[in-house]
Amino acid sequence: MALKKNDIIELEITGFSSEGSGVGHFDGQAVFVAGAAAGDTVSCVIIKAKKNYAIGKIQHILKASRDRIIPDCPVFPRCGGCQYRHISYEAELEIKTQKVRDAFKRIGHLDIIPEQAVGAESPDRYRNKAQYPVEMSNGRLLTGFYAPFSHRVIDCKNCLLQPKEYADILKITAKWCEKYKISSYDEKSGKGLLRHIYIRKGFSTGEIMVCLVINGDKIFKKEELIQALIKSNSNIKTVLLNHNTENTNVIMGKNETVLYGKGYIEDVLCGKRFRISPLSFYQVNRRQAERLYEKAAEFALTPDTRVLIDMYCGAGTIGLTMAHKVDKLIGVEIVPEAIEDAKINAKLNNTENARFICADASEAARILKEEGIRPDTVVLDPPRKGCDSELLDTVAKMEPERIVYVSCDPATLARDLSVLKEKGYKTIKAVPFDLFPRTVHIETVALVIKEH
Repeated sequence: MALKKNDIIELEITGFSSEGSGVGHFDGQAVFVAGAAAGDTVSCVIIKAKKNYAIGKIQHILKASRDRIIPDCPVFPRCGGCQYRHISYEAELEIKTQKVRDAFKRIGHLDIIPEQAVGAESPDRYRNKAQYPVEMSNGRLLTGFYAPFSHRVIDCKNCLLQPKEYADILKITAKWCEKYKISSYDEKSGKGLLRHIYIRKGFSTGEIMVCLVINGDKIFKKEELIQALIKSNSNIKTVLLNHNTENTNVIMGKNETVLYGKGYIEDVLCGKRFRISPLSFYQVNRRQAERLYEKAAEFALTPDTRVLIDMYCGAGTIGLTMAHKVDKLIGVEIVPEAIEDAKINAKLNNTENARFICADASEAARILKEEGIRPDTVVLDPPRKGCDSELLDTVAKMEPERIVYVSCDPATLARDLSVLKEKGYKTIKAVPFDLFPRTVHIETVALVIKEH
């Protein structure tokens, strides 16, 4: 029987989708149910019916999964920030471990079983960066996160993924906006001033950055806001404006104005000091990033490692944590601001054996190969889409003994490892690290060696 909209069915949930919804089957048809857990039996109403799948909404939980817990957030799952707050953290780690293993088997056809995911010390309060969309409604500034598949702001000033201090910063900023009737940006009309409130914290140093993303070049009564912020928290070291006047859903613009402080904060990662500006890439979970980087270094470095290339190096964090153990570090990144940050970070840590190239990864790899540079190890840390075939081909032609691949997407990781296998490189270890508890995301670091 083909399902139709408004049908009410009883459904046993047997797994999870890649987006975190529960999955069951009704007469052979997949049904996706947000907020359901594997092991649940639910009564659900069909809210969308397609030829090959349907989407349901829970009416009643008839039998609860043994993994189910009571969500501790009043806006879950309406805000869309978390997907797994209704199950135990142990169950979440099993889901993520299996997600990586399934990708290796089904997509990469790799004869290796990734290890158990390394969980976080705490699944809460771990994010050092938050970008809150805003919406003025009936004289109140709503700050929080977008509801799933929408740009409707769900007010949540005390998100359990963010440091506690962020709630006070949001309340102070909202009070200032309401007092002076600061308008919020409207995507449809392109009008309104305040687009996002952006906060970063160095968990080791305690330093905090507050940045207002605005559709304009200035704000009024800024001194009052600055004084209220720094009076509330002495760790607020800088306050900035980011200017984004484009008609786009991209959060950050390219230019900033510093209102207070130096325009950046600093943090310590793996014993190295890093400068963090608004546009700098920096892992959002510092402690888990340290553990991942330590594993990456274990994979990358041998007593014979002399030359290390760090592709997609960002602000240089991965490479600089290993630079003291090699003769030469070469970092590659296409974002000019990130390369400038990397050079500054090298100076901060008295690293004199580092060279940073601003270029597309494929182009830089080609240039380095033409220069005759033969790395012992190449670290790949690409965006979610993974590496393009040209880059993988060029890296393979450079003939490094080791490739260490750090990935935020198991599917593209498995695909790329399969390509490297065809080029004579064998994956021998893979370890997932949960840098994003309560969400569907999982990082993985893999060791790939050249077969002789």
